Amino acid sequence: MMPRIDAHQHFWRLARGDYAWLTPALGAIYRDFGPDDLAPHLAAQGIAASILVQAAPTHAETAFLLDLADRTPFVAGVVGWTEFAAPDAAATIARLAAHPHLVGLRPMVPDIADDDWLARAELAPAFEAMIAHRLVFDALLKPRHLRRLIAVLERHPQLRVVIDHAAKPAIGGGADAAWRSGIAAVAQFPGVACKLSGLVTEAPANWTVEELRPYAEHLLTCFGAGRLIWGSDWPVLNLAADYGRWISTSGQLMARLDASAQARVFGGNAAGMYLSHRGKAIAC
Repeated sequence: MMPRIDAHQHFWRLARGDYAWLTPALGAIYRDFGPDDLAPHLAAQGIAASILVQAAPTHAETAFLLDLADRTPFVAGVVGWTEFAAPDAAATIARLAAHPHLVGLRPMVPDIADDDWLARAELAPAFEAMIAHRLVFDALLKPRHLRRLIAVLERHPQLRVVIDHAAKPAIGGGADAAWRSGIAAVAQFPGVACKLSGLVTEAPANWTVEELRPYAEHLLTCFGAGRLIWGSDWPVLNLAADYGRWISTSGQLMARLDASAQARVFGGNAAGMYLSHRGKAIAC
């Protein structure tokens, strides 16, 4: 049986001071979150492992997360951060990749003022280093960035990419044509997968399963059950739902899949994308 994996969760400690986006206005999540807070949710839902994802654009935070992973049995891998445009990016990526828990890297693209940043030629050494070290590029994007991602994929066809939060469609906003076409375009590249995560925080406050369903169906149409990866986005999730409600909702959205396909979405695909290529495995 494939183990269940939460492919997208965060830990943070406010006193570290490098989470510029995390302000008191986000009351429900403006506090420290660590392994002891997540463990009961994983146990209640039968989830064996998680992928811990960066929340600050600093090497200090990546070191903090890797240290947590070393001390937390259920954390199977860490998606960290580096400055892709730095002259020494390739050397830095090689150093980071030496840590056994590092499985990917993620720039916080929506926070970068230049919408064309992803397509810059100067990022090529970083992407090539990620390919060489078998790391996943976690693509935190908004719909306007999807066509820029295509430029990256055309230059680096061996790059393994996971799109976070389905590229954040504006659910209920009525203007999703660009998102739909962009998702369909990037899905043509076989090395690209997509996370079924983050949808509820892009939806109206009183969201329903049926409001989310057209977006989930489009993801299934484009990526199939073989390239869709479930994640919670906890604790950001707490702004719009609780852990149990999101996994129940996800089950309803994936209910038309058979048991084998659901097992891939809820764990097998994450293991294949993040862990197998780094020589890692988790027990059932």
